[in-house]
Amino acid sequence: MPELPEVEITKQGIEPFLLGQTIKQFTVRNRKLRWPIPVKLHQTLQNLVIQAVSRRGKYILIDCTVGWLIIHLGMSGSLRVLTSKEETASKHEHYDINLNNGMTIRYRDPRRFGALLWTNKDPEKHRLLTNLGPEPLHDVLNGRFLYQVLRKKSSPIKIQIMNNHIVTGVGNIYANESLFHAGIRPTRQANRISQVRLERLSDAIKKTLKRAIEVGGSSLQDFYQTDGTTGYFQQEYKVYGRTGEPCHTCKTPIKRVTLGQRSSFYCIVCQT
Repeated sequence: MPELPEVEITKQGIEPFLLGQTIKQFTVRNRKLRWPIPVKLHQTLQNLVIQAVSRRGKYILIDCTVGWLIIHLGMSGSLRVLTSKEETASKHEHYDINLNNGMTIRYRDPRRFGALLWTNKDPEKHRLLTNLGPEPLHDVLNGRFLYQVLRKKSSPIKIQIMNNHIVTGVGNIYANESLFHAGIRPTRQANRISQVRLERLSDAIKKTLKRAIEVGGSSLQDFYQTDGTTGYFQQEYKVYGRTGEPCHTCKTPIKRVTLGQRSSFYCIVCQT
C-alpha cells in the first residue's frame, strides 16, 4: 500500500503539471473504485482551473477553484503524467484528467481500492479528513505531544503510531523502521514509554519519512512514481521484511510478530 512518502512523491510529481492549468476533459473508464466516481464529475470539472495541489495524510487534494478533488491511492493506486492522452490505457487505468497544456494525469489501480471524490466545501471538514491527527512532518509532532495523547493508551506503540487519529500517515513500513531507529520495541505498551524516548521516536519518524521521500519511496507491488520509475528506500530497510536476517547493528536475527493483523519486525537486542 502506498504510504505517506509515496503519496507525497506522487503529489510532488503531478503538481508542476497541474498548477494554473485548465481541465480540458475528464475521462472515466471504470467508475467502480472504493466508492463510485460521481456520474456527472466530467461535467463538473470541465474548464475548471487548478489553483493548488496539496496533501493531507494519504489524501491528495486538488483545488479546482470552485471545489476540490480528493484522491486516495488505496492499496495499489498510482498516478502517471503522460505527454499525450493518446497512449493506450490498460484495463487497470481507470480515469484520465486531460489538461489544456496537452498533458494527461492517468490513474492506475489494479485492486480498485482507491478513491476519487469531489467536494465544494472545505476538504479539511470532509468526513474522511476531519478526524485525522497531525501531520508527522509538522512541528506539532514531538515527544511531549505523543506523551500526552498516549498516556491512557495501553496497546502496543506500533499500533498507536499507525492510528490516523493519533498521527496521520505513518504506515506499516515506516512505523517498523522508525521504531528501530528510536530503539523501541513495537510491542512496548504505549503508555509505559517515557517522554524522552517518545521524543526520539518523533524524531525517528520525521527522519525516516524524509529519507524515504528523498529516495523515491518504497516500490512494493504496484506503486510507481508519476514518471513510471520506482523508488529505492526498500534498499535501506533495517527491519521491515527481514525476518531471520541479521540486524545491521548487532547481527541478531530480526524477529517477526503480528500486531493489529499487520506484520511487525524488530531486533530483540537493539529495541527494548
